[in-house]
Amino acid sequence: MTPAADAAESKPLRADARRNRARVLEAAESVFAAKGTGAPTEEVARVAGVGIGTVFRHFPTKEALLEAVLFARLSRFVDEAEAAVAAESADPGGAFFTFLGSWIEMSSAKNAYFEALTAAGVTVPVAKSDIGGRLLAALGVLLSRAQAAGAVRADLVVGELIPVIIGVARAAEYAGPDAALRDRAVAILFDGLRPSAGERR
Repeated sequence: MTPAADAAESKPLRADARRNRARVLEAAESVFAAKGTGAPTEEVARVAGVGIGTVFRHFPTKEALLEAVLFARLSRFVDEAEAAVAAESADPGGAFFTFLGSWIEMSSAKNAYFEALTAAGVTVPVAKSDIGGRLLAALGVLLSRAQAAGAVRADLVVGELIPVIIGVARAAEYAGPDAALRDRAVAILFDGLRPSAGERR
């Protein structure tokens, strides 16, 4: 994270301060999802029901707020991924494709945060966190289970999925509000990941 974000995280917070921080984060995620990352911080404060000074006490810059929202979203998604692994679904193929669809949707959303932070000259060190590794580990388990069930082509490896996910997430962004086009792009990807008729059990 940025030095400002690190400093904000390192200080122990009182219960009321923790509640205020959580409210600001929740409001920021809602505002940025509805109005884009260019929405003013004042709007975040209004939705959170706090003063602008409270927002800046927790997040000294808008970039620190964007970064915190991004990491909160990613952390939540990792938790969901690991829950999917722990659930050991009776339908491994369904679990894999559901997870992949969620990842594509999440990737489309997080790209806006990365772009806003990059434009502001902020480097987001996701690679230094454990988020990327945990996501890949969860994806690897779900992929192996789906392949063992014959739902996914056997020659696919985890590393090949990442650029595909990124590409389809970009296509989903390009589709904008056209839900049918987004769904079509994802469906084409999924069809390519399934085994051919000769490989199916």
